[in-house]
Amino acid sequence: MTNFPNTVKIILAIALLLCLAEMPYGYYQFVRVAATVGFGILAYTAFENKKQGEGILFIVLILLFQPLEKIALGRTLWNIVDVLVAIYLVGSAFVNTATKKS
Repeated sequence: MTNFPNTVKIILAIALLLCLAEMPYGYYQFVRVAATVGFGILAYTAFENKKQGEGILFIVLILLFQPLEKIALGRTLWNIVDVLVAIYLVGSAFVNTATKKS
């Protein structure tokens, strides 16, 4: 169970990077819901581990990706956001794994 947050991060990163491809609109809706749930799990885990800064970041990402009120950034800007968030997720998953091993 200790690797569960890292697994969520990697899955979300892959889903976000797939948004760079031409996908059916339903996929983007799915990613918004999955991201909201995933970032909720990550925020909860961060606060449980006393990482308030990371928890607040995940709450901001919940608000950005939430599916109820779509934020219109345009495709190019959404692609940039998706890549930046994916890089952060993968990076933090590997940093967390490396610090736990040492």
